Amino acid sequence: MSKEEKPNEWDSLWQEYSKSLENWKNLFEQVQQANSEMQAKFTQVWEKATKESSMETMKSFGENWQKALNDAGMKSFREFSDAWQQAMNSTGTDAYKKFAENWQKNLVGPGMEQMEAYGEMMKKFAETWTSMWPQK
Repeated sequence: MSKEEKPNEWDSLWQEYSKSLENWKNLFEQVQQANSEMQAKFTQVWEKATKESSMETMKSFGENWQKALNDAGMKSFREFSDAWQQAMNSTGTDAYKKFAENWQKNLVGPGMEQMEAYGEMMKKFAETWTSMWPQK
């Protein structure tokens, strides 16, 4: 290779890297936005459910959700289960609100594994919800 080819090769490689970095940044921002939107909607659903559902219905939902997570082999299931039991042993809807806030904070941290676990938990939430309250 001549001396003239190496700078062009470097420029090309740097442009490819820069483009990849920009793609990563855009995808990361999209994931953050989608996560924020999902959390906002989850909070609305959760608040409506706790206001309009009986304690027995919430207990049944929690048991079904726990089973779905356990069946999926979730690593975070034990923490979720412990937090859910703590909420069940408390009185009032504030315990459920605190539960929802705490487990979301615990799962929405750095790392792909946590992001994947969070997505799986939210997926199981939706599946459990749909099985208890099918769309008409």
